[in-house]
Amino acid sequence: MAARYHGDRQHPAFYALLVTLVFMSVGPVFLMFSNSFKTDIDIISGTSALFFLPTIQNYETALCDILWYEPDHLDFCAIRFGGAFVNSIIIALISTALTLYIGCMAAYALVRFRFMGRDSVSLATLAVRMVPPAVLLVPVFGLWNNVFCLDKQSLVGAWIRDVFGGRGDVCLAGTHSGIILIYVAMNLPFVIWILQSFIVQVPRSLEEAARIDGAGPFQVFWRIVMPLIKPGLAAAAIFTFRIAWNEYLLASALADRDTKTVPILIVNNTSEFSIEWGTIMATGMLLTLPPILFTLFASRQIITGMTAGAVKG
Repeated sequence: MAARYHGDRQHPAFYALLVTLVFMSVGPVFLMFSNSFKTDIDIISGTSALFFLPTIQNYETALCDILWYEPDHLDFCAIRFGGAFVNSIIIALISTALTLYIGCMAAYALVRFRFMGRDSVSLATLAVRMVPPAVLLVPVFGLWNNVFCLDKQSLVGAWIRDVFGGRGDVCLAGTHSGIILIYVAMNLPFVIWILQSFIVQVPRSLEEAARIDGAGPFQVFWRIVMPLIKPGLAAAAIFTFRIAWNEYLLASALADRDTKTVPILIVNNTSEFSIEWGTIMATGMLLTLPPILFTLFASRQIITGMTAGAVKG
């Protein structure tokens, strides 16, 4: 019995590798968390790694535009984290919802319907995802600033300017819609590819039984297929939300002062002459909270979907 127990034990190298991976994953987050409570002098000096006098001035500087009081160490609130945070939430949530809504229907059509070029379309969706975002920067910037614009002299453009104010043409650049649209186009191919593997596992007999009972095509899709692919939807939602939340390159080119996101705010907080490391660390910690909470919520949906069909033996 003892020999059998000894044989089931893992090799010490396995635990060493596991500890190393955990340290590599948690270590940077812990370092950023501890530095967010230090002054810039403590961070630069490096002499106070674990033992230091914590301060919340960095968080007060980052959240100065939404605090109900004025921090004593600030003469002027230069960082507008509240507005950037709202922009990131709006862009990430709407782009994730639209990507899942369009992607699940496209994936279902590619799996269940037979038409000419179906396999080519399926492979093309993944090939498009392989295009680096940097390649899209110049053409998207030109299209969003020149082609997809409403002239202010036109009827619609004049109405928008009269109601919402502003000068010049009405373009997608500098708007939430423009950034959301490019995020949907960027994440949609990979979401389609993920959901195809989940839809294939749904038995056709369930859909045929629903059709025999009088259910229409949309009822079969929303009431039969969608509940069974919740784990896939949750996984795709995590992927899409994290990409939209952390993306910087395209957002920096398309956003303006009123639509800039948190990653842009963090980069803009650095300058050639001074870098406020404490504020950057505090803003970085605030940046990590929504993806963590969203991932935990979506992970529960993955576990629920995986255990929903479990049968006790």
